[in-house]
Amino acid sequence: MPLIPQEFLAAYHEYDREITIRKTRLGCLFGIIMVPIFGGLDFYVYRPQAFEFLLLRFLCSALMAGLYLFLETDFGKKYYHFQGLVLLFLPSALIAWMVYATEGTGSPYYAGLTLVMMVVAVVLDWTLWQSIVSVLLVLALYVAACVLSPEPFNGRLFESSMFFLISSSLAIIAGSYYHSGVRVREFISRSELDKSRKALEASLRQLKENEMQLVQSEKLASLGRMSAGIIHEINNPLNFATTGLFTLRKKSKHVSPEQQADYAEILTDVEDGLKRVQAIVSDLRMFTHPGVEQLDPVPVGEIVTPALRFLSNEWRDTVQIEQRFPEKQTILANKNKMIQVVVNLLQNSLDALKSKKFANGEKPAILIEGQVRDGQNILSVRDNGIGIEARHVDKIFDPFFTTKDVGEGMGLGLSICYSIVQEYGGRISVKTEPGKFCEFVLEFPAAANQAVNH
Repeated sequence: MPLIPQEFLAAYHEYDREITIRKTRLGCLFGIIMVPIFGGLDFYVYRPQAFEFLLLRFLCSALMAGLYLFLETDFGKKYYHFQGLVLLFLPSALIAWMVYATEGTGSPYYAGLTLVMMVVAVVLDWTLWQSIVSVLLVLALYVAACVLSPEPFNGRLFESSMFFLISSSLAIIAGSYYHSGVRVREFISRSELDKSRKALEASLRQLKENEMQLVQSEKLASLGRMSAGIIHEINNPLNFATTGLFTLRKKSKHVSPEQQADYAEILTDVEDGLKRVQAIVSDLRMFTHPGVEQLDPVPVGEIVTPALRFLSNEWRDTVQIEQRFPEKQTILANKNKMIQVVVNLLQNSLDALKSKKFANGEKPAILIEGQVRDGQNILSVRDNGIGIEARHVDKIFDPFFTTKDVGEGMGLGLSICYSIVQEYGGRISVKTEPGKFCEFVLEFPAAANQAVNH
């Protein structure tokens, strides 16, 4: 028999259990029907004992029905191979009793033992050891029936019957061994094929994911090159405006005292506007620049603030954003990629909030929280949107999995987040309750110089 590889061993045991239990139950049903039917043979061969034998046949069928039900119990499923021997024993013991009660060595019913072994062996797909044990059990029952029978012992008939039984037994053992090997080889081939199929599917998914990430990287690189010219054009008037603002501040002494406060307030508003434009330009340059992978301790605030700014037109005046994280909390990562992660998570939260109808005074809200505890650097994004259905939770990090309508998303956002977080030795998980909230938690190894928050 071929050796089962260790990687397939557990799966084979489960497969063998399922197949054997199903076939044993099939054997029980076959025996329940056929054992009483053979009572017609008793009527022609042993008419005086036919009624007694019929009662015994019904008893045997009842016991096989009990075995059928017993196979549904945990104990029956645990010792499923033993149940096959019990199935063989019941009709074999019945036939042996009829041999004993009639003619002993002269009874033609010894052929029934061969029939029982052949039927059960074919139905159950016995292994080698089961075949040997079953054959020895049947031979022992027949010898006991002949030796203990009150009828005279006929040596010649006994020898011929034993020769027939042993010859049949050897054929059954050889056939069982061959078919058992075929079944194992078939299982191994099917398992290896399934393994290859899964590996191929994984490779195709990875290839598609890499292709989409490459396309995205090319888009960002193109955007970076295009934005470089735009940024240059924006910076020139910004510099003129900044210079003009400086000049206006110097001229403030010529403004009448009663207008000084309003004048200073207007200049401050203009300066704040210019600084905001400069910050947007700086974020755009940093986010779209392809750059070289570099890991630095990045303050969480420098990740969250640009991410919120990129999506400000989607949440401003509609969603309450709350931020809670230590001022000095940092994550060892690439700043651009971490901003990309937070942007994806915030975008998912905003989409979830748009899909929910709020009632009873509840308002759309997102909580961005950071903390360092138990050796873990934690950053979480939580919203009170529609949440994620339980049947989807295990699939949300798979590439191309999305619950959005066609054209609204490709299902790569969370997959990219998962890859980036894994790249920096972290993990991403989700906590959710459909209809109430969804929280994505990023966990990274804490830096040695960071304080622990409880």
